[in-house]
Amino acid sequence: MNCTPAAPITVIGGGGHAKVIVGLIQALGVEIAAIRDENPEVVGMTVLGVPVEHPSTEASTEPRVLAVGDNRARAVVAKRVRGPFATLIHPAAFVAPDAELGPGTVVCAGAVIQPGAHVGSHVVVNTGSTIDHDCRIGDYVHLAPGVNLAGEVTVEEGAFLGVGSAVVNGLVIGAWATLGAGAVATRNIEATVTAVGTPARPLRRTR
Repeated sequence: MNCTPAAPITVIGGGGHAKVIVGLIQALGVEIAAIRDENPEVVGMTVLGVPVEHPSTEASTEPRVLAVGDNRARAVVAKRVRGPFATLIHPAAFVAPDAELGPGTVVCAGAVIQPGAHVGSHVVVNTGSTIDHDCRIGDYVHLAPGVNLAGEVTVEEGAFLGVGSAVVNGLVIGAWATLGAGAVATRNIEATVTAVGTPARPLRRTR
């Protein structure tokens, strides 16, 4: 699957996650039109040699990608910023030809997405994460580095899976739930619940 846009890309967000996104775009050999951020503390700084600008001069026709790691914040920005949104796959990642990726989704270095998987919009599949066959990943999900999903897992909208966490086959991680770093889900996790440990157990419910 080749989702690399031909046109220069505008990166929305100049924080820490922007380093990952800018590095990915540079690895693809695609020009970066601009990095734009409303935060005056980062405007004027550079990310991997690219200056961060205020969005006041932003053109509406440039393909763009959101460099916003927090899921709720990314959802808010995605609904406010006009597209088109680029879907980016690092050249060191593997995505099966029949896997489906939504607009704005980013697949980082070393990630693997197996056949039959469906990944929604504005999803972050971070470094070295794996999505096995026939998984369903909702919009605004973030799989942190080293997450492993077995086959036929469903991760609903906005869920966050922490570094090195894992989900056994066929389970459901509910909308806006959090699976803690290193946790192993051996049963379904309800929506908005934070679960930690091995096996993962509910810790609290978020809003």
